[in-house]
Amino acid sequence: MTMRAAETLTVRRFRREDAPAVAALEAACLVEAWSERAYEKLAEDGNSVGVVALLGREVVGFCSLTNVSGEGEIYNVATALEHRGQGIATAMLEELLRQGEVLGVLDYTLEVRAGNAVAIHLYEKLGFLGEGVRPRFYQSPAEDALIMWKRSSPAIPTTF
Repeated sequence: MTMRAAETLTVRRFRREDAPAVAALEAACLVEAWSERAYEKLAEDGNSVGVVALLGREVVGFCSLTNVSGEGEIYNVATALEHRGQGIATAMLEELLRQGEVLGVLDYTLEVRAGNAVAIHLYEKLGFLGEGVRPRFYQSPAEDALIMWKRSSPAIPTTF
């Protein structure tokens, strides 16, 4: 199924009242989905921001980030199965990066299943680079996570 011609894609900031629809979307897309209450808490967190993608009034995508001392940890990138491959995730992530700048985020990180070539390609297109692996990070099925970063300047090695 493709986007309905009569409906325009809208990407806007996540609001508390979006929590039920976002929780349902994520449960349909991901094995390790967050609860509706977790999304309500996200909406109340001044260090976090989320964006939703809507076709008409239907939530068809979501992603979020939390600002941790200038580093944006991106979570929950999800697009409804029937709307994948239509640029929705790209539009959401571009808006999320803009919202992150407002929060003072300089660098962004995320984890992605090592076998998810489509998502990895998307993140690379947006300037993310693989910098590490978390072995067996995901369950159902067990899979490594690729740690990706989009940095405002090159990482400086640190010794302790």
